[in-house]
Amino acid sequence: MSAHSVTAEETPNVETAHPVVRFLQGANLLGQTAYVAGNTLVEHAEDAGVKIPTNCTSGTCGTCMVTLLYGEVPLPEILPPGLDDYLVEECARLACIGIPNGDVDVDIRPPL
Repeated sequence: MSAHSVTAEETPNVETAHPVVRFLQGANLLGQTAYVAGNTLVEHAEDAGVKIPTNCTSGTCGTCMVTLLYGEVPLPEILPPGLDDYLVEECARLACIGIPNGDVDVDIRPPL
């Protein structure tokens, strides 16, 4: 799948009968895939042909930090060491443990 340019404003942010997980880098759509309940953001990214770096796969290191632009990726009750309150306020999520709920748009860059 080749990436094409799309702005965040043009990205469809509506609930559909077939939810989609989209991966962007800034305004560029890198890939998208059908939502699969229970899969992490990293697993969805792999399905979309998008590489998100991971190291620990337990939420400890923060290597896989992304920015949630739209949708829901619930946080664990106790934040893992790779996240803090400030980063959460900036919409940071850890892709290795983040499990989306339906349509989600993610910038693969951390909110730093």
